Amino acid sequence: MNSFGFALPGRVIFGRGEARNAPGLIRALGGRGIVVHGADARRAAWLVDALRAEGAEVLTISCASEPTLPMLEAALAEAKGFRADWVAGLSGGAALDLGKALAGLIPAPGGIMDHLEVVGRGLPLAVPPLPYIAMPTTAGTGAEATRNAVIGLPDHGRKVSIRDERMLPRIAIVDPALTDHCPRHVTLASGLDALAQVIEPYVSARATPFTDALVRPAIAPGIAALAALMRGEDAAARDRLAWTSLCGGIALANGGLGAVHGLAGVIGGVTPAPHGAICGALLGPVLEMNRRLVPDPARIEEVCGLIAAALGTSAADAPRALAAWARDCGLPGLAAQGLDSASYRGVAEASLASSSMKGNPVAPPVEELEAVLAAAA
Repeated sequence: MNSFGFALPGRVIFGRGEARNAPGLIRALGGRGIVVHGADARRAAWLVDALRAEGAEVLTISCASEPTLPMLEAALAEAKGFRADWVAGLSGGAALDLGKALAGLIPAPGGIMDHLEVVGRGLPLAVPPLPYIAMPTTAGTGAEATRNAVIGLPDHGRKVSIRDERMLPRIAIVDPALTDHCPRHVTLASGLDALAQVIEPYVSARATPFTDALVRPAIAPGIAALAALMRGEDAAARDRLAWTSLCGGIALANGGLGAVHGLAGVIGGVTPAPHGAICGALLGPVLEMNRRLVPDPARIEEVCGLIAAALGTSAADAPRALAAWARDCGLPGLAAQGLDSASYRGVAEASLASSSMKGNPVAPPVEELEAVLAAAA
């Protein structure tokens, strides 16, 4: 067995109703803090009001879309002078990433570009981040368990990360009730991202016994939960999908992903499409590609069997059946998401340099990645 390590949030709390304990846990970290929320501030009002009722001074910052460098710069300028003791994120993965970036950068003596990968210096943080509390309201990105914050760079047409192991949240509170009645299209896109993040680490070249133990048991329940939620609201399915998302977040932070996320990171820099929708469109075609290219596709065949059992198809047809099922549920293809076929070559070439692509079970030729993009269109 090869050597491996793993790192986790300081404390993970999972369970329906656990969010009620959040105000007390957060207030214990200090009397001044920042709550980062999504586009609708009303969804975070209960937390802000409860913290203020306990005597905390709270600054609220909105994240209405996936975070970009200008958004981060504006938020950091607002937050730097507040003298916060902690930062909390309550929303989907975009706001969780913005909050995570703020927690890391507020105490940092340098600028943002010191720490951005690819386009910046990619340096680790010079001082520890502020304590960060992550509370997801969607089941998808697993950002409550990761050590990086993804930031879009509109001028560069890229998405890159600020990454440091100390950016793992101090507390991750995963309460599936916070995802109840999430809009159907958001549930679908984020849920497919959650599935990609338990499937890719399982077939990854960087898989470990630790990540295997997390993701292998989560694949089938995750597919079944997402299928149930496409039929209607279901609290038990919300619980299972939230667990799948958490497992995927921990696994990707401690293992590897693959071509789905390698391509999605580049596509997200050139289209405004949600990350989960991009991953959802790519998942079936990437599985099909890897099945053909990997010398020993035993794990991929195992995953295809799990998909087949959930969707009532054959293992041979599983990748195509998954893609067709997602389309039938309303997921748009990459063309409808804004990716032009003229961009395929550039996207494929750029994806080869991504950290996610390095986890793919085989190094795919550019032509194969172009074919994946065409199949996902």
